[in-house]
Formats: sequence, structure tokens, C-alpha cells
Amino acid sequence: MINVGIFCGGYSSEFEISIKSASMILENLPKDEYNAFLVRVNEEGWFADYQGESAEVSPIDFTFTLKNGEQLKIDLAHVYIHGDPGENGKLQAYFEMKKLPFLNSSALSSELSFDKWFCNQFLRGFDIKVAESQLLLKNSSYSTQEIGERLGYPLFVKPADSGSSYGISKVYAHEDLQKAIDDAFAEGNTVVCEAFLKGTEVTCGVYRNDSGVVPLPCTEIVSESDFFDYDAKYLGKSQEITPARISDKLTKEIQDLTVEIYQLLQMRSLARVDFMIVEDKPYVIEVNTTPGFSSESLVPKMLKCAEISIGDFWKEIYAFERKQFGV
Repeated sequence: MINVGIFCGGYSSEFEISIKSASMILENLPKDEYNAFLVRVNEEGWFADYQGESAEVSPIDFTFTLKNGEQLKIDLAHVYIHGDPGENGKLQAYFEMKKLPFLNSSALSSELSFDKWFCNQFLRGFDIKVAESQLLLKNSSYSTQEIGERLGYPLFVKPADSGSSYGISKVYAHEDLQKAIDDAFAEGNTVVCEAFLKGTEVTCGVYRNDSGVVPLPCTEIVSESDFFDYDAKYLGKSQEITPARISDKLTKEIQDLTVEIYQLLQMRSLARVDFMIVEDKPYVIEVNTTPGFSSESLVPKMLKCAEISIGDFWKEIYAFERKQFGV
């Protein structure tokens, strides 16, 4: 059987969410094909959870040794870290260099889609609609007055180079803007200020199997919070309606656009694209190469609507990716 290490945890504020996502994937992988286990990543190292033991994984040859002396080697890595160092492509770059086959998008695709500013500017170059925005660099000068005048209020302030749901603020007045920027800089080195888009928020999952790139049903998000923040995402403070309450024509347009973005960014495995529909026109909010996959997450709800079991879903993705790597 193939030894699969599902890399989870990481260095970001969403450490525990990543472990929940990876655990749900692990539970649904076919046991007769894959000898799968979690590999928890933290700043001390990589640690495989294997048959009740925690064994340190060598970053040189991807092996680990159990207490009884048995040594195992990871044949295939599945990167499911929200944030640094997985969603931003760092692990993928290392695996590419060491020629370890892995699931999830490539280093380049992950890094580009992870950065909210660079990703949206890239998509804008293909005439894909995104919000007006301004990039701020740490320790550089900027004028909060000019930002407010240019983008208007309310506006959003987000860490541009962080996959976390932390550090995001909706700002209604100039006197609150500086604190929002400071909070965002606490999560990353770059910050993006974005004009507010008033409309209906929807999201669409997408993946690749032997038949091609497959979009999932769209989900509409109605947050009890002021926007789809951490509490709305993970603490149940939102309505997530699948399929979204939009026309068939608009659903098809968003699904086609999601597939186009998936291909433009050369993504692999699973991804999700978030949109705001303004006057029947979809604007991209952000792209996720490692969307949440816990029981509270959006993609499992899309799969349920499409009548695709979680086990079959990952089985299809794994089968396709294995063929690409010859594993």
C-alpha cells in the first residue's frame, strides 16, 4: 500500500482548523489502498501520528521510525495546511525540489493564489472583475485619508499574505482605519484595503479528476456577523445555503468562471473561489487552494448537494494525481 502523509497544522492562527480538515480527509480515504496518517507540522518539526505513536519525520528522506524499530517512508504527501507553510506553497516548493509527489497545487500556483493582492491583480489582467484596492507594505508610508477618499466607506482591510481569517476588518469610518491596518499587519507583512462590494456572497468548489475540471454546486453565504469572518466560518454564525438562491444562468456563469480561474492559476486537486455578486456580475473576493474541509466547512456541503460521497471524491482526486506522478 502507498504511505500517505497528510501534512497539517502549520504556523498560522488556523492550526487547529487544519488538523480538523486533515482528520476528516483521513477518515474518508479508502483503507484498502492507502496507509494514510497525519503529519503535524509545527516550528519544532514534522511529526507523524501513526498507530498511537508520534514519530518525528526526517525532512531529508521523509522517513520516520517507530518505537519497535520499524521504519516507514512517505510515498505521497497531501498538503492540507491552512496558511504558512502549506497554503502559501513553501512545503510544495520543498517537495518539488526533493521530488516527493504531493497533492495540492504547485508552489507557484499556491503562492500566487495565497496572496490576496497579487492574485486579484493577476486575475484582473484577464478581465476578471475584482474590487478596487490598495496595497500597503510594512514600514512604508501611506495616508489613511487618501485610502478612505479613494475607496470610500465602508471598506475592508485584510492581511494580503495570510490565509488566516484573523486580522480582517470591515471599516466604516476614517477614525477606525488605522487600528484595522495595525491589526492586519499583526497577521502578515502586507495589507490590502479593498472597496466594499454590496451584493450576494457565493462560493464555488472545483476539482480535477479523470474527466477534467469539475465545478461543484454554488453555496450562498448569509453571515450573522457583519461579514464572513472567523465566527461565521467556524462557529456556526452564518447560513450556508446550497445550492445558492441565484438563477441557473448565473450559477452556470460562476461555475464556468471558477473553472477558468482554476485553469489560469494552474491549480490542482481541490480549490474554492469566493465571489460577491453585484448587479448580476460576479466579482472575485479570493481564491483558496486549501479550503476548509471539516464538518463545518463549505465544500463537504457542496459534495452532499451534488450527491458525491466524501470518500469517492478523494478517491477520484487521488487516482488522477497518482497517474500524473506515476505513483
